[in-house]
Amino acid sequence: MSLLNTRSKYLQIAFNRSLDEVKEMVTLLPPSPKIIIEAGTPLIVRYGNKAISDLNYWWAKIIGRPSYIVADLKTMDRGSTEVRNAALSGASAATCLGLAPIETIDEFIKNCQTQRIDSMIDMMNVPFPFEVLQKINKQPDIVVLHRGVDEHSLNREKQIPLDQITRIKGAYGNVLISVAGGETTREVVSDFFNGADIAVIWRSFYESPKNTAALASDFLKLIK
Repeated sequence: MSLLNTRSKYLQIAFNRSLDEVKEMVTLLPPSPKIIIEAGTPLIVRYGNKAISDLNYWWAKIIGRPSYIVADLKTMDRGSTEVRNAALSGASAATCLGLAPIETIDEFIKNCQTQRIDSMIDMMNVPFPFEVLQKINKQPDIVVLHRGVDEHSLNREKQIPLDQITRIKGAYGNVLISVAGGETTREVVSDFFNGADIAVIWRSFYESPKNTAALASDFLKLIK
């Protein structure tokens, strides 16, 4: 079962600017228990595990309690090594791609349990997420329904499979659903209306870092 409160809804903010800019942005956030901080893939590629540990330290200091940090590793292989490094750096959750070999996904989930962090399986470019879930040995803590950045920019007709939420929750009641790839308030409202537990956003924060406080407050108003 996830470390998150399964009765709550969350706003996950992904950070991908320089580490100095990210630090300034994090300090502008309201200390809400409904905010999840993500070390985005580009941030981790650029700064390594330091990005995870710094975010963990900054956010915990702001909220006055242990933070919840997602390491967006997008693991495709060597699940055990990547999970261990992320956990040691202070991550509360890590991501593995649903396109990874089933053996890798199984190893990733097993090692997340060992390290006591949440396993997140990112279903970007997976046509039928339910089929992946049926093949793995143990279900993840969180399933991410994800429309990628390039998909969103270059293929406006590509939709996030929100219709999968009810089916996944019906079969795997303890699994939380995160939705990534929708950036507008309308899309975030739709995510939660369709049963999502977490809405992931990044672009508006990336493009307007000085508006971080106002953006976060506006999005938090959408969470019931």
